[in-house]
Amino acid sequence: MASSTLQVMDLTSLKAVLADLSGQILPSRFEKAQQPDPHSLQLGFRTLKGMIWLELSWQAEAARLVQIRPPKRTGSGSTLAQQVQHGLRQLALVGLQQQGFERVVQFQFAPRPGEAAVRTLVLELMGRHSNCLMLDEQKRITAIARQVRQHQSRIRPLSSGDAYCPPPALQSLPPQLNEPIEQWQRRLSLLPIALGKALRETYQGISPALVKQLIALPPTAADPSPALLPSTPVDSITADQWLRLHHRWLQWLKHLDQTIFELHFEEEGGYCVWNKPDDERVDQRDDQQDAGVGDCLSLRLGLYYRHHLNARRLQRRTDELRQLLQVSREREEAQRQEQQDRMEDTDNAGTLQHQADTLLCQQNPDRDSIDRAQKLYQRARRLRRAIPVIQERLRHHNQRLALLDGSESFLEDLIQAEWDDPAERSRQLEDLKLELEELLAPKQQRRHAGPPPGQPQPLALATTGGLLIQVGRNHRQNEWISLRQARSGDLWFHAQECPGSHVVLKASAAAASDQDVQEAADLAAWFSRAKGNRRVPVVMASVDHLQRIPGSAPGTVRHRQAELVWAEPDRARRTLEAREPLA
Repeated sequence: MASSTLQVMDLTSLKAVLADLSGQILPSRFEKAQQPDPHSLQLGFRTLKGMIWLELSWQAEAARLVQIRPPKRTGSGSTLAQQVQHGLRQLALVGLQQQGFERVVQFQFAPRPGEAAVRTLVLELMGRHSNCLMLDEQKRITAIARQVRQHQSRIRPLSSGDAYCPPPALQSLPPQLNEPIEQWQRRLSLLPIALGKALRETYQGISPALVKQLIALPPTAADPSPALLPSTPVDSITADQWLRLHHRWLQWLKHLDQTIFELHFEEEGGYCVWNKPDDERVDQRDDQQDAGVGDCLSLRLGLYYRHHLNARRLQRRTDELRQLLQVSREREEAQRQEQQDRMEDTDNAGTLQHQADTLLCQQNPDRDSIDRAQKLYQRARRLRRAIPVIQERLRHHNQRLALLDGSESFLEDLIQAEWDDPAERSRQLEDLKLELEELLAPKQQRRHAGPPPGQPQPLALATTGGLLIQVGRNHRQNEWISLRQARSGDLWFHAQECPGSHVVLKASAAAASDQDVQEAADLAAWFSRAKGNRRVPVVMASVDHLQRIPGSAPGTVRHRQAELVWAEPDRARRTLEAREPLA
């Protein structure tokens, strides 16, 4: 799974988003607020052309203001969402303000367009100090995303009920179009430091991404000097490079002044909103991802951040689950080995009894010999009595290791499911992690915690003949589709003698054709450890012939009157890539 390189939203991209949104969303009526996660707020606005959704995030590494596609209904019950919903109800968005080179946006709301604002929503994009606040007419804070206590910031504490205090003014200089090149170069060359650091410390609105875009000078035959880098010392830059760098500097400022922006994705994973690449190269993957979006810059950026954040979340949850599986497997294998060692010790019971018999078979055994013989008999009896207990413990550890084998198979399937939505894969990984933690917990804690909340959501697909196929992607989903949701007449599939998913073909709705059966068998082969083989034997049985094994992990069943179907996993892969999942 490739790592995701995320570009932070800087001043330039923020101005580009505001310029794009102003023509779409002003004026509009506020309708809905919801908080899908602890560091994001989604707002819905009604315009003459329909609903437009914005996402405001104060996440430290990805603070942003972007447009998003209509989201799922989630998080409307959070305290912040309820406060914003109540405070902005029946108000119209009449203004979007951003001053100078500050990354602070003010959303102004009034009862009607043309009237004075009565509520203000403030979004501050300042890295780990980012925040979102709602103000009343007197500029008092009525709702806040992150409370800033006195011990956290003596300069600018923020709490509900306080008067809003803007962020401290930037200490560096604001860039100006009319600044002479000599003065501009002298300011950057004042100290012998790296070019990137000089730009960021001297002028406002300069981000690491913007530095890379500014110094990306096209090569020329007249200047054989090495290409500029952010680490290039300012005292080693040639006169020609200074001249061309200043030309790009002015180009950037003109784009800001005239609000001319155009979004282009870069091969390295970043993006640029003000300068079109000379070679017209853009990232093909992002181009395909944004197909159909048109020229809506704010929405394309929203898709960009969603894609990268989902990839990061997916990678993080994958690493957590891998670590949990590894630690659990090492613990279970160590405990099983301990029981196996104890089982080997029970082989000495016969030897101990033989030694005791030898002592008592003496012609005149003394008292010490009798005592030693009795102790040997007791040790032999204890070893024999321990055999059933040790066998039960070995079965317990073997069942838990089989549970881990199945979880590892589910994890491999989710890692390789490039055809699936990253957000859905991330949710499935979280469900698998919670399920594994619950199943591996001690029985007392397991009964207290109970099963994970909510109804299982297995993968749902339609066959060529229109029948529904359900695929379990964890143990709980396997049991749910095979034993709880299955109806008489449904067909059950599973790769033979191999950890994997249960697949249920809903043949109770209509008669299943040979093609439907083959597609379900192919899916059972693909969602198993045997997916690397060209052909895989798959067991097919009626759900009427399934029975849960008492005392075993969820999703463990036995069957009667089964048939064998040969399946091709690669055929299922092509089916998954070509079709849209139903759930």
